Amino acid sequence: MFGKQKEARVQHESGGERQLAGKKLLLAVTVLAVFVSVFHVWMNSMSLMIAIKKNALHLGLMLSLAFLLYPASRKSPKDRPTLLDWVLAVLGLAVGLYIYFFYDAMIDKSLIPNRIDYAFAIMAVLLTLEGGRRTVGNMLPILAIIFILYARYGYLLPGMLSHRGFSWERILTRMYFTDEGIFGDTLMVSASYVFMFILFGSFLSKTGTAKFFNDFAMAFAGRLRGGPAQVAVFASGLMGTISGSAQANVATTGAFTIPLMKQVGYKPEFAGAVEATASTGGILMPPIMGAAAFIMASYLGLPYIKVMYAGIIPALFYYFAVFVMVDLEARKTGLAGLAKEQLPDLLRTLKDGGHLVLPIIVILFMLVKGYTPLFAAFFGIAACIMGSMLRPHTRMSFKNLVEALDEGARTAISVATSCAVVGFVAGVVTMTGLGQVIAHNIMVLSGNQLWLALFLVMIASMILGMGLPSVACYIITATVAAPALIKMGVSPLAAHFFAFYYGTLSGVIPPVALTSYTAAGLAGANPTRVALTGLKLAFAGLIIPYLFVYSPMLLMEGVIAGKLLLALATGLVGIVCLGVAGENFLFDRLKVHERALFFAAALMLIKPGVTTDIVGLVLLAVGLGFHWLRARQHRPAAYNLTGPT
Repeated sequence: MFGKQKEARVQHESGGERQLAGKKLLLAVTVLAVFVSVFHVWMNSMSLMIAIKKNALHLGLMLSLAFLLYPASRKSPKDRPTLLDWVLAVLGLAVGLYIYFFYDAMIDKSLIPNRIDYAFAIMAVLLTLEGGRRTVGNMLPILAIIFILYARYGYLLPGMLSHRGFSWERILTRMYFTDEGIFGDTLMVSASYVFMFILFGSFLSKTGTAKFFNDFAMAFAGRLRGGPAQVAVFASGLMGTISGSAQANVATTGAFTIPLMKQVGYKPEFAGAVEATASTGGILMPPIMGAAAFIMASYLGLPYIKVMYAGIIPALFYYFAVFVMVDLEARKTGLAGLAKEQLPDLLRTLKDGGHLVLPIIVILFMLVKGYTPLFAAFFGIAACIMGSMLRPHTRMSFKNLVEALDEGARTAISVATSCAVVGFVAGVVTMTGLGQVIAHNIMVLSGNQLWLALFLVMIASMILGMGLPSVACYIITATVAAPALIKMGVSPLAAHFFAFYYGTLSGVIPPVALTSYTAAGLAGANPTRVALTGLKLAFAGLIIPYLFVYSPMLLMEGVIAGKLLLALATGLVGIVCLGVAGENFLFDRLKVHERALFFAAALMLIKPGVTTDIVGLVLLAVGLGFHWLRARQHRPAAYNLTGPT
């Protein structure tokens, strides 16, 4: 009943989302979820509520749903909440309502809490950590606890990490009664932009937009070498424009593309990896992008349209990189495209479903015209309903409407709890000045060499990505590492995009690799093998953040047409070089020296400048010459554009 996005929710340590049994229980939770969605639409579109009260109500409602829908452990009932879950759900709502009703009184007494205030603060901290543990796993709450303990006992640490320490009362007040803890910017973005765009995606899903994108991708890309794999790349890119969620991308496009890839000969782990890697790019793809993009706009004090424009080239580069890796794999294994008879008719597909892109056009138009993302999302949802009425087979029924509202609230739970838990980290970093300390030490360790600082931040992001969702990974990296890059002369937008990009890749970085694990379930493959294969497919994309740090014009900053075209050309060639080196194949398997030449060419083409570009192109020419001559001698029947002959 609740749509395909539910299939994408990942099995965490707690055992994944419950599949509720019993009509009365299912009805009660559905009514609550629908109320949550309707309330958020009202709160974001018609209410003048102050931010901290809005954030508190958002967290209270999300915690209630989290405790009802996510079991405490693998041994807990999977078909119904326990009595304890109901109690925690009520308490979760209570800690949100307490701020709503008593925040003004707290301000009147100069934020000097009494015992009842502290009791609710302690409850809020514990319930938020538990809600995060149930929905996104153990790692993020553990990290938050470490930071809280650091705020209290930092004076016990030696050297640069030492600080004077804060009392428990001060920590609780900061985390619960101000907008620099749980109810900070991250939760504000979740309560507003993220929730509304998740809801927008749910409405689009119910109109059949995902099926239209799949059919269009099949018609457009099905005949390319590697057919179904390139369809997965193309369809996931299209879905990324509306979902902003890698897991939702996997569930919608993967249910179609993964069986098709397996059918034409791809191994299950490779089929799952292609879909996971392609779906991960959905977080990077404008206009909606992922939750972290809205948080980035808030952190930088920029209108979201600026972040959206900045994301266009990195997203296209990412999908080009995945396309290259998939094409090389298809070339290596000899897989051709699909026959014309197996593909839908392009014109027929556009005629039947072309009207479904109307809501996306509405969103883009309103963002470009300067309307707020909230305003755009509200009218995008309205456009979904009205646009679906244009054709009988896409028309939304009352049941579809209820399902969309229910699904939107459920999908938002894990984002909300992640943003709330990571608020502890952001709050402690601000309290203790840890961000400035880490920024200074990154500069010292790198010897003020930008390339080395970028490498250190990349490694830190990838390590964080091994245990955190992309939103949390971005926030922590942006909080503690991006300031170092900014101090070294990198523009704030490029520094934050650098963290955002590698945070996004956390979905395919083992051992956690949430997106890969979701795809593995659909492919019937080993999750670890899918994750490792997905990381290999994303290899060519690892170069992209370096490109836009050294060439900020790729983020639409200070654009000069000639220089932008040169940066685009060298960037695309560099991506191909890195892909060839990573896949270890072009016309044939590469020798060690050939692989080294392609890799070195990619590194040279990262940095703008006539000298580095010439060196990179010379290295490419030498490597390509060596490889082509050897491959020609080894295989007289060379590869053509559609596959081996």
